[in-house]
Amino acid sequence: MDPRIEQRLLQARRQFLGQSGVSIGMAALASLMGGDVRGDTSSTGAASSDATTAGQRGLPGLPHFAPKAKRVIYLMQSGAPSHVDLFDYKPGLDKRRGEELPESVTKGQRLTTMTAGQKSKPFLPSISGFKQFGECGRWVSNFLPFTGEIADRLCFIKSMHTDAINHAPAVTFWLTGAEMPGRPTLGAWASYGLGSDNENLPSYVVLTSRDTEGSCGQLFYDWYWGTGFLPSKYQGVKFRSSGDPVLYLSNPDGLSRETRRTWLDTLGQMNAVKYREVGDSEIATRIAQYEMAFRMQAAVPELADLSSEPQHVLDMYGPDAKRPGSFAMNCLLARRLAERGVRFVQLMHSGWDQHTNLPTQLQVQCRDTDQPAAALVKDLAQRGLLEETLVIWGGEFGRTPFGQGDINNPKQHGRDHHPRCFTIWMAGGGIKPGIEYGETDDFCYSVAKDGVSCFDLNATILHLLGVDHTRLTHKHQGRYYRLTDVEGEVVRGVLA
Repeated sequence: MDPRIEQRLLQARRQFLGQSGVSIGMAALASLMGGDVRGDTSSTGAASSDATTAGQRGLPGLPHFAPKAKRVIYLMQSGAPSHVDLFDYKPGLDKRRGEELPESVTKGQRLTTMTAGQKSKPFLPSISGFKQFGECGRWVSNFLPFTGEIADRLCFIKSMHTDAINHAPAVTFWLTGAEMPGRPTLGAWASYGLGSDNENLPSYVVLTSRDTEGSCGQLFYDWYWGTGFLPSKYQGVKFRSSGDPVLYLSNPDGLSRETRRTWLDTLGQMNAVKYREVGDSEIATRIAQYEMAFRMQAAVPELADLSSEPQHVLDMYGPDAKRPGSFAMNCLLARRLAERGVRFVQLMHSGWDQHTNLPTQLQVQCRDTDQPAAALVKDLAQRGLLEETLVIWGGEFGRTPFGQGDINNPKQHGRDHHPRCFTIWMAGGGIKPGIEYGETDDFCYSVAKDGVSCFDLNATILHLLGVDHTRLTHKHQGRYYRLTDVEGEVVRGVLA
């Protein structure tokens, strides 16, 4: 919408609310957080007469249809877990150990500079071994016994594939639909379209952790939870593991909460004057975020206080459940955020990058993450939240079925990046449990059946949230963009 029209709409609301004795700051907040004032039906398709409730604060007309999931918890395993060792059981590879991977299999695929010049590319079968779990009989690595225990609740997609071959572009592609930074993330799109069910917490929260040995040097870039060209109020809010969970949340020494309230009202009035002058939507965002921060001062400490959690729940998440910054504690916090109506929770965990330390570090990484991830699914199920919460576990690509380095060195070898096929799992929120979807070839090298791209996965996630991915768009630089660009099909075979 034209900024001048948006400005007039905001002014009209302020005038009405101002006559009721409401502060300018709160008036702007009500306008911005109570619904998208632009009324841009191009973002959602034809506007529905069934407008989104004030509690959800999403775009008019969304959701497009009845959702299966109210919220998403995305357990992003950065660095790329090895599908060969963890999920994609190929007993025939054991007999091929050390044999050269034939050119008829690789078909000239682009490799990273770490193995492109490697003269020998010997088959390396799973180092962990597999076991069948559950009534569904899924084959899962011996390194993931807790995940195996919940196999009957999970849907394994074994035919994921991507275009990117290095970490940062691949993670960016997976979360935004483009390898270059600058596009909104999945969480930002969900927040933009659907809002939150909690007025005191952000609709999009991010938690980060790393492997306990610190073996992986990957960075978490802010654009992994950014809004790109969407208004910045939809950006993921990162919760820290030390100090204040959110930067600058506490009042400065000597500033009381009452004084802060007065200060925010005055600042809101000043920002409103500036908004009337220039019509910049980011000024309106600033007002809304100040108000959100004020309410978070009361909500976040209660959220982060785990003293009310029973000991048996803490035990379920494992020994690191109360260690700040651990994957286990973040999984527990994710459940608490889901209980409080946060729309999208994104856990970023690094360490799945075993180029040279596969025999020693993969099991450590599994031990850090296996129990907490399974506990999250069980905990949500026990509380009646799993049916309306979509849980996703997966990385940005897979690992090569051939070894990197000398596979006969018992401690120093590994696997390179592999975008042609890999595995993720999903649970709850409208997903069919106890199944596997898609297949790879006999070498764990390429998709053989029912391939799923990142566009397909994101289309499916939005579908489960009640959103038609082709109709959730935003106009930027003269073009309407969407998360799935011009691609993406809902993967019907995984839907309950």
